[in-house]
Amino acid sequence: MTINLFLQNIANGLSLGTLYALIAIGYTMVYGILRLINFAHGEIFMLAPYFLYFGFLIFHLPWWASAMVAIGLTALTGVLTERIAYKPLRDAPRISALISAIGVSFFLQNLAIVVFSGIPKSVHRPAFFTRLFQFGEIRIQSTLFASIGISIIFLSLLIYIIYQTKTGLAMRAISRDIETSRLMGIDVNRAISVTFVIGSSLAAVGGILWSLRFPQLFPTMGMIPGLKAFIAAVVGGIGSIPGAMLGGFVLGMSEILFVTFFPALSGYRDAFVFIILILILLFKPDGILGIKVQEKV
Repeated sequence: MTINLFLQNIANGLSLGTLYALIAIGYTMVYGILRLINFAHGEIFMLAPYFLYFGFLIFHLPWWASAMVAIGLTALTGVLTERIAYKPLRDAPRISALISAIGVSFFLQNLAIVVFSGIPKSVHRPAFFTRLFQFGEIRIQSTLFASIGISIIFLSLLIYIIYQTKTGLAMRAISRDIETSRLMGIDVNRAISVTFVIGSSLAAVGGILWSLRFPQLFPTMGMIPGLKAFIAAVVGGIGSIPGAMLGGFVLGMSEILFVTFFPALSGYRDAFVFIILILILLFKPDGILGIKVQEKV
């Protein structure tokens, strides 16, 4: 492999890894606070590109305005999902909330088929996102710069909210002990709603960037990326935001390098991701940056 080809694959791996990291953070935030695996997160991811598509084509909004509206509507969908499907089960056994999450996932997927139709739709990409930059023998699409730049901005904003604001402090307190946090006067419902707003917004950004990289929409498009992002969260250490970011980059980079070194096996790239998950669970069950939590007896 030449150095140029290696650098080209590193750039592609970073681009894919940032998308996985954006989606994985939503999984890890919800799990960190509610100990719930939100299996509907992939469908939340799928809704954002559709909102952008219809905002641009039907309501003729500028592309950037459609993107902002799409992020807002997706965040609203995330909050409504929590209020309708998860909040009533907050004191129920965890398996009940898990089953509810799976039900929401199928509901949103089939609702999208009914409302948006199952026919794939082509995505309009603004001129900037179709440009190709040449650095010697390395060719990089502008979507790569957009993915990395936008992801850095949103992840920096997330880190600021989590570690520098009272809302972030409340979210971190709830992740340790929700009942004690309530007794200390923390508005638990508000903090959980903010968690879903942030997680769903990041999924929306990931979904829009994903549609720019793979410009085709269909109702089940959130299934595989959502599953891989969940694996990224587990690999990094579910419940840990830095772990979700690291897991996303590890998964994106591994997937690209697997296809590069074993092009004849590229059809097994999804299976390779599951092998990574199995190996991590065998040798480090809490993930790369996960912290082992002891259950109270």
